[in-house]
Amino acid sequence: MARHSNYDKSPCVPVASSASQCWVGWSAIIERLRLGTVQRPCIVCVECYPGTFESKIRQSLAVGLHPSETIYTPDLLKPANCIDKMLGGVLGDDPVFGRMNDIALQAFFDETNLKSARDKAHAWRNGLLLIVGVGAALVTSKSDILIYADMARWEIQGRQRRNEIANLGADNFSERPSLKYKRAFFVDWRAADLLKKQSLPKADFFLDTNSSEPKLVSGDCIREGLKKVASRPFRVVPYFDPGPWGGHWMEEVCDLPHDAPNHAWCFDCVPEENSLLLGFGNVQIELPAINLTFLHPLELLGEDVLSRFGAEFPIRFDFLDTMGGGNLSLQVHPRTEYIRQQFGMNYTQDESYYLLDAGEDGCVYLGLKTAADRDIMIQDLRAAQNGGPPFQAEKYVNRFPARKHDHFLIPAGTIHCSGKNSMVLEISATPYIFTFKLWDWGRLGLNGLPRPIHLDHGIANIAWERQTDWVRHSLINRVEPLGQGPGWIEERTGLHDLEFIETRRTWFEGPVAHHTRNTVNVLNLVEGREAIVESPTGNFEPLVVHYAETFIIPAAVGAYTVRPFGESEGQRCGTVKAFVRSG
Repeated sequence: MARHSNYDKSPCVPVASSASQCWVGWSAIIERLRLGTVQRPCIVCVECYPGTFESKIRQSLAVGLHPSETIYTPDLLKPANCIDKMLGGVLGDDPVFGRMNDIALQAFFDETNLKSARDKAHAWRNGLLLIVGVGAALVTSKSDILIYADMARWEIQGRQRRNEIANLGADNFSERPSLKYKRAFFVDWRAADLLKKQSLPKADFFLDTNSSEPKLVSGDCIREGLKKVASRPFRVVPYFDPGPWGGHWMEEVCDLPHDAPNHAWCFDCVPEENSLLLGFGNVQIELPAINLTFLHPLELLGEDVLSRFGAEFPIRFDFLDTMGGGNLSLQVHPRTEYIRQQFGMNYTQDESYYLLDAGEDGCVYLGLKTAADRDIMIQDLRAAQNGGPPFQAEKYVNRFPARKHDHFLIPAGTIHCSGKNSMVLEISATPYIFTFKLWDWGRLGLNGLPRPIHLDHGIANIAWERQTDWVRHSLINRVEPLGQGPGWIEERTGLHDLEFIETRRTWFEGPVAHHTRNTVNVLNLVEGREAIVESPTGNFEPLVVHYAETFIIPAAVGAYTVRPFGESEGQRCGTVKAFVRSG
């Protein structure tokens, strides 16, 4: 780790050489929009994603465009207490988990208020009518200009933590950020995405307000840009966050600022949470990566994955850094039937830990010890949770040493956690919020409060039969040679009968051929300083990737090659690739 970092924290996909269809700053944005509002009557509709500063957008556009009248959608919502009551059955009392649902944005609106606004828009005959806010597109489907003000999920969470925003229709600015996130995850974002899917194909402009300097770009440019992304390798913008168990490996390898107590997490490929940066000349536009999944699901995911999961990205890559930190919580993920019945989710979080690095005492807790007494273990877990003696994890749970490039499989129902001084590339299915903590080592979260423990959920899902011998044989370093050629070797490193994500590792000193086989591929460069991803037929621009960077190959790409590049030419490199196996 002594060498300088080359990890790219802001990967941008260049999609156009010119910024002629981008306008930066409110003055330029207003000037461009005035060109489209000369003809009167005119309706400008600004659909906002929950978390945008709606009032700031309304104020800036009102001052610049001088509308004859403005409809502000927060004024049309039901009272906050009515919305709270409506969501009670979905959110429940648990501090972390709610239930997946199909509540639409229209349910948040007072029917009388919404009808009145619709009538006004339908009868509009004079001057400029400005409609702004979440659900603005519900007021009229016949606006003259439709603007979609989008927002990155991680910026939304930052605003939640800074108490700058409340949830949709709620008066909860000062509520704990974790509860705001829960409500957004289970309700706000789901409802907004239903309307977003309708707006993405037809919006005239997109408005990026992730930073203090807003950027407007034409809708056609964004759609053309996303079309290009869906046909070439790309990276999403990684996000780093601290945690009570976090370490310091990523601070060096990923060149992170020392402005947090640690860096525990990195979401390096979670399109539902990460962003995309699109480059238009010297202007970069940030938008949620999930927009690509919504607009080009077939090209991105492939026919088999799309038919199985719908327009959802089913693979997640993230980092768990405990180097110089502590153990993760001892935990278990729900089995498929349980997550479907309890939370309305159709698939669960099977996962695996791939070790990018480990200290001498690095370890992974995985599965139960042979003949572990179920009743006494449950008794000890409950006692620890109620303030009794700390839970003696190693009395019941296997603790395996972890070394660089080890691979541990973790099908749902397997008790597990990464130990301290381990740097994990976590490869999993996407429903990452459903983790049942059993024991958190008696520590507090970064907010000074105990983190939620879910013993009843966890106990109901532990696979008690997964004990030492079975775990050692079935879940650790299941390496199976698959093929080799000049300068490369491919091996299967992780696939259990219970898991749908297959992982393959390739060691290579020269070019190695890959093919998506009509399913999205996700890779990470786990060995080597640099590599380059190329099309054997010149169908896409080459992508240079660096150590520990995750990159996505859309299903539509088909054939691609990866070879050492730059400082790594002539040296051994390695990638780990994940994809959804057929069947």
